[in-house]
Amino acid sequence: MLRSAPVDNGSETKEIQFRRVKPEYFDDPVAAYNRLAAHYPDLCRRREPYLRSVESEVTARIPHASRSLLDLGAGDGSRALHIATQSRIERVVLVKPSEGMAGNSADHVEVWPIRAEDLAQECPNVGTAAPGCPHRTAARFDVITCLWNVLGHVSADKRVAVLSSVASLLPQDGKFFLDVNHRYNVRSYGILATSARWIHDLFLHGESNGDVCAKWNLEGSTISTYGHVFTHDEIMRLARAAGIELEERIVIDYGNGSVRRFAFQGNLLYIFRRNSRIDSSSAPHTS
Repeated sequence: MLRSAPVDNGSETKEIQFRRVKPEYFDDPVAAYNRLAAHYPDLCRRREPYLRSVESEVTARIPHASRSLLDLGAGDGSRALHIATQSRIERVVLVKPSEGMAGNSADHVEVWPIRAEDLAQECPNVGTAAPGCPHRTAARFDVITCLWNVLGHVSADKRVAVLSSVASLLPQDGKFFLDVNHRYNVRSYGILATSARWIHDLFLHGESNGDVCAKWNLEGSTISTYGHVFTHDEIMRLARAAGIELEERIVIDYGNGSVRRFAFQGNLLYIFRRNSRIDSSSAPHTS
């Protein structure tokens, strides 16, 4: 939509047209992604160096014997398929509740149209079919991914449950790759904003400190929804509560995809495994 305004430059009056941006806010992130679906490939192109870098780091750490991959919040499915192809993974399951994200319909890909928050309910027992959906078998997955801050669209009271579901779906030697937006990313947010966040968090603790309005600028409109950006300590608390343990953390520049040395230089990619204490406690004991 265009809006006109007269401008006097001293000698003549001209009319300049301004594009009026229509803001759209969605309480439900899934509804926001339904609205974004047609623009999703363009959004990926804008962040291609970062996305390709994350995928490269993930692929390099996937065990050679891996045969199955579960991707939470899969978008259009293209990234999971790229990772699976590079790693020669045979079974790919996409968890994507957005109906607008039609994505890739390759024969070997399964789509579970559920939210990450519903994994525990939909797949209560490993190796059994989900209620009302006999084709959806909750086998363990060699690789589970949750990328591009998907966890940031999950409400605070459900994050541990999501990660606990991940732990239950991982075999003992499985890998979980989690990529989140870093609250103290100076290169993205600037030194002043990041310093203000750090000082605020130092004196006022709270799960809502990292709550943000996730916003995407499209042609003629701005789409926004609930989001959350994380600190490293926050992720580690969630991991301990969910029964997964850290193997490695990688810092990746959100602008150009370079791997950085210090956490304040980028977003955070985590590689987790099942907590060894859980495996030992579930193992059979003899007297």
